[in-house]
Amino acid sequence: MIDKTFAEHFAIDWIDSWNKHDLDRVLLHYTDDFEMSSPVIIKVTGEASGTLKGKEAIGAYWAKALQLNPTLHFELVATLVGVNSVTLYYNGVRGPSAEVFHFNEEGKVTRAYAHYV
Repeated sequence: MIDKTFAEHFAIDWIDSWNKHDLDRVLLHYTDDFEMSSPVIIKVTGEASGTLKGKEAIGAYWAKALQLNPTLHFELVATLVGVNSVTLYYNGVRGPSAEVFHFNEEGKVTRAYAHYV
C-alpha cells in the first residue's frame, strides 16, 4: 500500500530528475516492461494508440521529447495518494498536467497515464 511518505518522496525525486533532464534517473522509478500512455506519444512518435511499452521504447520517446523541449521544467502542485497509485499534479510545458502512476510491490511504476489541459 502506498502511503503519504512514499508518495511525497517519489514526487520530489521524479520532479527533480525531470528538472535536471536526468533520463537515467527518471527511468529508475519504472519496471523494465512498464507501459506509458500519453497524448504526447502520438505527437512525438506517431504511435496512434498513444501507448508505449518498455524502458527502451519509452526512454527513446522521452529522449526525443527532451530534445524538443530543452528548457523543460516541472513545478509540483500536489501529490495525491491512491491504492497502489500516486497522481502528481504539476505545471509543465503544456500548463497544468497530471500523471497517474501505478506501483508494484517493490515500489516501481508498472503503468503511467499522462493528462494535459
